[in-house]
Amino acid sequence: MTEKEKSHAELLYQPADPELAAERDETVRKLHEYNSMNPLDREARQAAIRKILGKAGSNCVVEQPFFCTYGYNITVGDDFFLNVNGKLMDSGKITIGNHVFIAPNVCIITEEHAMDVEQRIAGLEYTHPVTIGDNVWICAGALILPGVTIGEGSVIGAGSVVTKDIPPRCLAVGNPCRVIRTL
Repeated sequence: MTEKEKSHAELLYQPADPELAAERDETVRKLHEYNSMNPLDREARQAAIRKILGKAGSNCVVEQPFFCTYGYNITVGDDFFLNVNGKLMDSGKITIGNHVFIAPNVCIITEEHAMDVEQRIAGLEYTHPVTIGDNVWICAGALILPGVTIGEGSVIGAGSVVTKDIPPRCLAVGNPCRVIRTL
């Protein structure tokens, strides 16, 4: 099993693997090109972001600057909007539905380092996929941690740290993020 296959299977893997390191380098090159583009050249930006993301639906807007680990592990639906300083750390899969709006400075993370100190020193880590349902709004500065699912129609408040799944049609806020009411 390759290190990439281990990461997708949520097994302990080595991100310093030469194949993965080369893929990250290629993504860094693509991101540099994308983030350096004229922000008003929307057609060129649209073409470039589709070469970074694994799959993008219609009307996909990703504002600059944008950061990700690989890009190919990210799937976004139709009418997707990611505001400035979006960080989608996609060593694991990130699946985002239709009509999702993500505010500035949001970070979605799929990676976590090993808890065992010897494994951590060796640079080993795990990934856990993140899934965001349709019609979700994630407000500014939220942090979505590995393995989280956010249900359809929910809103995540500004600055929230989402450590556990959020059910559909809820307003959830805080650190740790908690449901405060249904929508």
